[in-house]
Amino acid sequence: MEIKNLHTVYFSATNTTRRVVRHIAAQMPGHKEEHNITGVTLETDIVMDSSDLLIVGMPVYSGRIPAIALPVLSRFKGHDTPAVIVCVYGNRDYDDALLELNDVVEANGFKVIAGGVFIAQHSIFPKIGFNRPDEKDLILIKEFAENCRDLLAATPDIALLPEITLKGNRPYKVPGSLPLHPKGNKDCTECGTCVKLCPTQAIAPETPRKTDKDKCIACARCITVCPVHARQFGGVAYKMAGSMFLKSYSARKEPTIFINR
Repeated sequence: MEIKNLHTVYFSATNTTRRVVRHIAAQMPGHKEEHNITGVTLETDIVMDSSDLLIVGMPVYSGRIPAIALPVLSRFKGHDTPAVIVCVYGNRDYDDALLELNDVVEANGFKVIAGGVFIAQHSIFPKIGFNRPDEKDLILIKEFAENCRDLLAATPDIALLPEITLKGNRPYKVPGSLPLHPKGNKDCTECGTCVKLCPTQAIAPETPRKTDKDKCIACARCITVCPVHARQFGGVAYKMAGSMFLKSYSARKEPTIFINR
């Protein structure tokens, strides 16, 4: 089949999921339209047909895709539209995230033809998966994209493709709560960038150095966007958790690919 339009959709607090999705999209044909749904809402549906392709990327938070992204993701509607799903995690595990993303996408009228799980630098404990995706990862991401492209080109009707079997369980894993939240330090200039770009509105404009712990999902968006690097995780609990996390999850993990052939 010929792909006329390519829609990329992603939630990417620290920009690594965006990087992976863009790398995949670069190998694909068709007119490209990018949808960054990090902390945004959509008032109307975006509808695709069978000649379009959806590439959707989500980070993994505690083994699940971000709940905050679900209402926006539901705005993308397919009509037997092929989809490639992607999850990006910080070298611990992706648990049920890819399966959950598959279920959400297929419920919206898409046909998932392939899934990829890739590793990125951990957003809370950056020593884990440091500097990933690296060059080796990018080669594998490119190969994954090329395989998806070739599969579509060789398939006249995606209805002929069997369902892919993904790792994961239903019901999905219940995400745990992590009592770690970033905050601003004395270098904060109160510019309001983190206030504006926090996906959960967990930073009040009156007190930008503080974080609402009930709203914060520890996505590290505020750390990534701060122009003076004044927000960070810290404290005794963070150091202890980081030491344990490094001990348990420092061994390099490799991408996992699921694709119909």
